[in-house]
Amino acid sequence: MSQTRQILGRWGEELAGGFLIERGYTILATNVRTPYGEIDLIVRQPGEAGDHLDSPEVTVFVEVKTRSSTAYGYPEEAVTARKQAHLLGAAQHYLQEHPEVGGDWRIDVIAIERSREGKPPVIYHFENAVH
Repeated sequence: MSQTRQILGRWGEELAGGFLIERGYTILATNVRTPYGEIDLIVRQPGEAGDHLDSPEVTVFVEVKTRSSTAYGYPEEAVTARKQAHLLGAAQHYLQEHPEVGGDWRIDVIAIERSREGKPPVIYHFENAVH
């Protein structure tokens, strides 16, 4: 991967982390390597208080895709079936290696489009994007 793409990827991951923190998530780990590939972010989504049932916290494995242009497609389109299989394997491996995490979990995708006109980047959060 070129240095420019690495810098863009790190920028996107930091932006995604801040985006999630603003929404109440807690970052557990970043750039976790597994035999199935890297997990960009592992976060914890707090449970929500309900009328009579409280929903539990959820561990979320997050794939971040960042693009400086949509000339070659939208960032989320880069999460191919093959990439989804790698993400699923990586998440399952992590959970086996860290039984203390336990509980509910899912895989999300955060797609970031960087603007060149001085406008803020556009962030899309796809929850439960990989099954």
